[in-house]
Amino acid sequence: MIAQAQRLEHIQEYYFSGKLREVRQMVAQGKKVINMGIGSPDLPPSPQVITAMSNAVNDSFAHEYQSYQGLPELRESMARFYSRHFDVELNPATEILPLMGSKEGIMHVSMAFLNEGDKVLIPNPGYPTYISATRLVGAQPVFYTLSEQNNWEPDFDALDETDWSRVKIMWTNYPHMPTGAKGSRTMFEKLVALAKKHDFLIVNDNPYSFVLNDSPLSVFQVEGAKDVALELNSLSKTFNMAGWRVGMISGNPDLIVSVLKVKSNMDSGMFYGIQKGAVAALNSDSGWFSMLNETYGKRRELIYEMAEKLGCTYKTDSAGLFVWAKLPEEVASAEAYIDEVLYGKDIFITPGTVFGSAGEGYIRFSLCVNESQISEAIQRL
Repeated sequence: MIAQAQRLEHIQEYYFSGKLREVRQMVAQGKKVINMGIGSPDLPPSPQVITAMSNAVNDSFAHEYQSYQGLPELRESMARFYSRHFDVELNPATEILPLMGSKEGIMHVSMAFLNEGDKVLIPNPGYPTYISATRLVGAQPVFYTLSEQNNWEPDFDALDETDWSRVKIMWTNYPHMPTGAKGSRTMFEKLVALAKKHDFLIVNDNPYSFVLNDSPLSVFQVEGAKDVALELNSLSKTFNMAGWRVGMISGNPDLIVSVLKVKSNMDSGMFYGIQKGAVAALNSDSGWFSMLNETYGKRRELIYEMAEKLGCTYKTDSAGLFVWAKLPEEVASAEAYIDEVLYGKDIFITPGTVFGSAGEGYIRFSLCVNESQISEAIQRL
């Protein structure tokens, strides 16, 4: 038997990979499981997006290898999107790199900038892929705790006590997943100042800015942020294109070139039709966001009702595709609790501990479930 690489010794299968396999087995056994665990949009992209991709398939060069940097038209659309919605100016030729989903970018950034033994600041709770990518390249995760008392923003007093000698990257993610905290301009200003003081790279993961959020933020709204920051973004949540795998990374041209060195050795360009569909999505008018948020708003009100049925508390000023709810004090284990709900009521909810130790005592509901299913879940409870 060939031994696996040592880098995999501290890497586990992604939680949802294993848990969803279990859910599928229950469904195969005849259980009518309602899946509220994963944030995979169940709504389709706009008709204009589907049409743009379909028409592009007939272009004579649609099936050739595409540029590693994406179509100029796609980068220009991404730049206009940032200008229109964030009031941030990006050079489409040098400051934007399209990606096959922002998750790809997390690994590319880690490979581009981290050496073995470097330290990486990772939010707790936070997206588990930050940890996996860090460990895969031999770097060391260092967790900074987010708390409800601090509105799920970094504790800058605690960060002052950090040993910065080997810190190379700090991952941030606002609007925050899983809690839905929106972040603030002031918070980003403090982060940029901290990065300049200690010479590390901020990477802000920003796929939820337009879901139930009236005030989209970008780290680049802070003057001088391009000196010390990169930002990931995605069309998955905003435009219901999760399976299309299309996103972007933006920032300082020198940093983008480093990421391109990795990316250009990992794939052979994004399918032309997907790029043309992405251009159509990025050019959507405000009516698209209003329609999307009206649907998610109705679902969220029902999820609030469901959370109350479970004795949970929650905040109503959050953004994104999820409701982050605090379990009753008497519940000792989030994972044991969600298993009780799964096996007893055939409802899958995500335990907060998937996102780190600071997620104990919390559960996360996805809004990617239609209203009839949520109503059915409420009835089961």
